[in-house]
Amino acid sequence: MSYMALYRKFRPQVFSDVKGQDHIVTTLQNQIKTNRIGHAYLFTGTRGTGKTTVAKILARTINCSNPKEDGSPCMECESCMAISSDNSMDVREIDAASNNGVDSIRQIVEEVKYTPQLGKYKVYIIDEVHMLSIGAFNALLKTLEEPPSYVVFILATTEVHKIPITILSRCQRYDFHRISIDTIAARLQELMDKEGVQVEDKAIRYVAKAADGSMRDGLSLLDQCIAFYIDQPLTYDNVLKVLGAIDTEVFSRLLRFIVNGQITECIGVIEEIMTQGRDLNQFVNDFTWYLRNLMLLKSSDDMEDVLEMSSDNIALLKEEAKLVDTEVLMRYIQVLSALSNDIKYASQKRVLIEIALIKLCKPQMEADISALNNRIANLEKKVEEGVPVVMAAPIAGSAPAPSSAPVKKEPLPAAIPEEVKQVAQNWSTILGKVPVNIKMYLKEATTRTVNEAGELVLIFDQQDGSERMAGDFVNRPEVIEEINKAIEATIQKTVNVKVEINSSGISSKQTRTDAVDYFASMGIEIEQDQD
Repeated sequence: MSYMALYRKFRPQVFSDVKGQDHIVTTLQNQIKTNRIGHAYLFTGTRGTGKTTVAKILARTINCSNPKEDGSPCMECESCMAISSDNSMDVREIDAASNNGVDSIRQIVEEVKYTPQLGKYKVYIIDEVHMLSIGAFNALLKTLEEPPSYVVFILATTEVHKIPITILSRCQRYDFHRISIDTIAARLQELMDKEGVQVEDKAIRYVAKAADGSMRDGLSLLDQCIAFYIDQPLTYDNVLKVLGAIDTEVFSRLLRFIVNGQITECIGVIEEIMTQGRDLNQFVNDFTWYLRNLMLLKSSDDMEDVLEMSSDNIALLKEEAKLVDTEVLMRYIQVLSALSNDIKYASQKRVLIEIALIKLCKPQMEADISALNNRIANLEKKVEEGVPVVMAAPIAGSAPAPSSAPVKKEPLPAAIPEEVKQVAQNWSTILGKVPVNIKMYLKEATTRTVNEAGELVLIFDQQDGSERMAGDFVNRPEVIEEINKAIEATIQKTVNVKVEINSSGISSKQTRTDAVDYFASMGIEIEQDQD
């Protein structure tokens, strides 16, 4: 006899063999025991979760001559034997992907007129029912609504949103859940014991995780690994080699290279992965998942149950989590998530991955707020470690400072209110001298004023939340310092800059005259934008 794949050999034959779908199995068993069989069922859920299997068990049970008390088929009567061997005339399974026309459904409509031969019911299992054409759905509609008492329809699909609402409303809907890693791992271990195959617990666990909630995928992956290492114990390392996966040690090395900005070493890791023939899509997804685990560990101390990892692995992750801040991890995950979408159909996957790694190593290449947070975190880390921070290059044309000793900078005089007023009026000049990422937020300032103390006040309206974020950003000490530098470079005098959030409900942009009067009553003179 030819070899039979594990998922076919161990396909559940009774309800007790179905794993991870207790909410559906219990409901169907109760219906059978109380003789409340529906005329139309809709089984929906992701691939490999047991939709067709449960449909066949239900068909076998309701036609069984001697069903058990728990609502399971006896597997010994003539009807059970015929259905199990796919020789029953009372149970017909149709693949809607290849039989999606009106003629196929019309044939079913004609067949339902005839009573079953052996069992009590004629059962029609229509797999991938969402593939039926509109004409086929319309042909099925009337029969599905009022079939003969001895006919049961079981529709199965992975894309329930493609089924017309008129069909959905005539069926009892059952949603099959993704199966948990624990459930898949326990089932795989049970079947390996029956097969007499030695498999490491860690290897079983990884296969269960790679199955992504699908029992069938888990069995297929395990079948593939066993075939490669035939008559040998299946280890964790062997599973990684067969499935093209990456060990977490590689991710740990790569993360350290990224945090330290070591681009050459990062590219070397990609070269190593390519040489080993590992799948690049899987690499990006697994590395993103690795960073996600680090982020969760840093977010809370009670994440052991959520991560579904051994205590040893969690201890290692906690050490890794100390290397990088949560905000930086979030930026890494955002960049890699975008990369995961880009490389699905890309012809040059390696190039895209290398570009993404360079972005992670050099946050200064980007101007968004997450990259700025990354840069600040890197600077703070260098300061804590005592590493000298290289300042920006001097302005072209300025005299170089002697290398032997730093030049003592004379303090600049404070600007008078009239000079501060000129700064407010010539604000575009100041904007041209600040970094691009700061300039973007400074443009959100709705009003620039000079108060009685001679301070330059930047007012941000709190209208839709964006100005609030801009105001909070500009109010940071490091940002205020950049603004002061730009002003000093322009007028050669110091100006105190103050940021205020206008939460009074008066918009400086929409009611400029009212705002002038409002602030004038407070003794503040407003320099209005010339829009």
